[in-house]
Amino acid sequence: MAENSNSSSSNPRTRPVPKEKLVKVFDSERESEALVVSGLLESAGIDSDVTSTDAAQDMFPGVGGSVILVREDQAEEARRIIEEYRRSDETTDIDISEEPPPVN
Repeated sequence: MAENSNSSSSNPRTRPVPKEKLVKVFDSERESEALVVSGLLESAGIDSDVTSTDAAQDMFPGVGGSVILVREDQAEEARRIIEEYRRSDETTDIDISEEPPPVN
């Protein structure tokens, strides 16, 4: 009897493991931005790994940041989600110059 080692019903998805093919879908100089994007991907059901790319600051000041890696089979969907988020963020227009309407 063959045993199925890829039983997804008993094992919930976990962070990508080193043996899996991972691809970079996002990078940022700010770790906080990378963490927000990672949360966005997680909320869409895409597992990701945020990796620091900091360089030795005494040799390369200002060089570094964070990259987000996802499984190769989820990369296209992750890029689509990130692009949609960027587009919606750019189109958000909040006018703070007007006074709020009076409350009756």
